[in-house]
Amino acid sequence: MDALSIIGLLVLAYYFVYVVCAFVLDCNVELALKEKFGRPVSDLKGKKVWITGASSGIGEELAYVLAEVGCKLILSARRIAELERVKKKCLQINKNLSDDDVEVYPLDMLNFNLHKEAFQHVIDKFGQLDILVNNAGRSQRAKWENIEVNVDRDMFELDVFSVLSLSRMAVKHFLQMGQGHLVVTSSIAGILPIPLSASYCGAKHALHGYFNSLLMEHSDKNINITIVCPGPVQTNFLAECFTDTPGEKYGIKTVVDNSKVSVERCAELMGIAIANKLNEVWIAKTPAMRLIYAQYCFPNVFPWLLRSLGPKYLMKVRDAKNASTGATIEKDSKEK
Repeated sequence: MDALSIIGLLVLAYYFVYVVCAFVLDCNVELALKEKFGRPVSDLKGKKVWITGASSGIGEELAYVLAEVGCKLILSARRIAELERVKKKCLQINKNLSDDDVEVYPLDMLNFNLHKEAFQHVIDKFGQLDILVNNAGRSQRAKWENIEVNVDRDMFELDVFSVLSLSRMAVKHFLQMGQGHLVVTSSIAGILPIPLSASYCGAKHALHGYFNSLLMEHSDKNINITIVCPGPVQTNFLAECFTDTPGEKYGIKTVVDNSKVSVERCAELMGIAIANKLNEVWIAKTPAMRLIYAQYCFPNVFPWLLRSLGPKYLMKVRDAKNASTGATIEKDSKEK
């Protein structure tokens, strides 16, 4: 067998592995390997971690994962009562943590004037910040042509600009310390085009542009960036979604469905990604994972595949039993 044939077989084997993994894994191959053979989450013991959006969903569950291994936590969001509930559970999970090791710090991410004060409070509290987890954000359900431009602005203010504001403060601190870790909750929507979520897709794509540029600029520094891209996760995210109208919430309850990754599993994988300092990770069940790998392995064929599958199929992959809400969006848009 000549060299060209060997190379060809290796390429086929490479793609075959990815195709198979897309049918059996709930995360990308690198993260799956690190879960089995890499550093455990317990390696993060003692790290000082600030989590925004910590009152529910992925942020809440990640707080439990990190509390269990002995991280010291600052928990931020707007809802104080929910943050106190999360703190109480963190202390129950790990009896070795004292009340002083987990602090509730209420923060409205959209009040940019408070960011500097909040960041300084974190430094004063623990002496340094090791990991900033940018988790606060909202999704969206709306038809592209009906979205008012102020919705785009509101989406970017929360999902992009507030993240950049805190992250730039953190990077300056990390550069002074000589090390640090930024974690950004993006989405599969930051990689794939998703129907009925144009503003959200735009915001998540923007995060990848911003933080990959940061990674290039400081590739010679000990600053780690982990962009986490969850697919459908079992949280009540639909209730808080942006629509096409400023100030309006989608208000639909997210149904429980086996096609979604549980929020506990998502947080567990996120902890592994942080411990192993991975740059970008994907967390989703099939068929969402198959779509991601189809784009990754076959970029020239993928646009044709998306057109063939159509938006209804993509809505079903993303929202499962809530996929019928796409028709509701269309109906409501026509009535406006």
